Amino acid sequence: MVHGHYDPRFTDLVKALEDELVNGDEVGAALAVDVDGVSVLDVWGGYADGARSTEWAEDTILTVWSSTKPVCVLAALILVDRGLLDLDAPVARYWPEFAANGKQDVKVRHVLSHTSGVAGWNEPFTQEEMYDRDAAVARLARQAPWWTPGTQAGYHAQNYGQLVGEIVRRITGTSLTDFVRREIAEPLGADVQIGARAADDHRVAELITPPPIRLPTLPQDDPMRKVFAAPPAAAEPANTRAWRRAEVAACNGHSNARGLVRALSPIALGGKANGVTLLTPATIDRIFDVQASGPDLVLGSPVQWGLGMALPTPEFLPYLKTERTCFWGGWGGSLVVMDLHRRTTIAYTMNRMASDLVGSDRTRRYLELVYEALDA
Repeated sequence: MVHGHYDPRFTDLVKALEDELVNGDEVGAALAVDVDGVSVLDVWGGYADGARSTEWAEDTILTVWSSTKPVCVLAALILVDRGLLDLDAPVARYWPEFAANGKQDVKVRHVLSHTSGVAGWNEPFTQEEMYDRDAAVARLARQAPWWTPGTQAGYHAQNYGQLVGEIVRRITGTSLTDFVRREIAEPLGADVQIGARAADDHRVAELITPPPIRLPTLPQDDPMRKVFAAPPAAAEPANTRAWRRAEVAACNGHSNARGLVRALSPIALGGKANGVTLLTPATIDRIFDVQASGPDLVLGSPVQWGLGMALPTPEFLPYLKTERTCFWGGWGGSLVVMDLHRRTTIAYTMNRMASDLVGSDRTRRYLELVYEALDA
């Protein structure tokens, strides 16, 4: 049931993927590992649809939810590396309208690290409005922050791509979708894109969605409630063409494990991969500057945020190694990990979503086996 190639030391991992496909916890999935610029594991298996009528192919892609966010971060870091973006400058230097309503001191690093206070849209706000990039961006520019910027973290779950994307657009004159294609995907040969082109519809896997997110009873002004209420967090729209054609770069990247590894491996490899240099080591070092540590106002869990990426701690995804590692994942279980200590990039994508916002029991099983193989 599992196809692709792998180093023999990953045999137990491939067996685990096969087990999950057989028992039905997985419908279709892919795993990839790159060590020191070499693909040591690239496997996939199962089906691309809930009816199990179409096999998951080598080039199957799907919505990877918030595993898109590291791609957004990489886009911003490329501009930092080129001297076009100052992490400590106010966002309004590049996007003047953003200064409205008390946001004049929000810095670029606050946006990247989920501490800006602009964690979502004020209600009412619909799914269709989120698809209208210009209108969605204008709404964010007008509204006030929900807390004092820079003082606390609150996960920018649905609007992160509009915030980062507008900064990129103001500097480069091109959309984040086009920037990712021209500056990341094409040079690296990475099968990753914001949204999905019509020409790729035939290879987009159907998501098998979980029940809606259930939140505890919260006050009207609680950031957790507000983030997931506007628009209401729902997975079903990801199976629509409207979703694929939109630029919702916080969560509608389309890729697979191999694509995420190829796109993000420069971070683990000192800035250069596949003969292409995207970053300098000094810029990569900025990822590990801790921006916030403690309970996240939106996730409700203690998260240590570096610059745009989470840094592993014993309290949050404890199965990840803490030696110079950064990561993030997507709703349902997808995950991408950059382990600089081991010069290793790891990714997992799947279409049967678990209910978890970041990681899942399957994610944990696979990552533990990856590290057992790497450390053997």
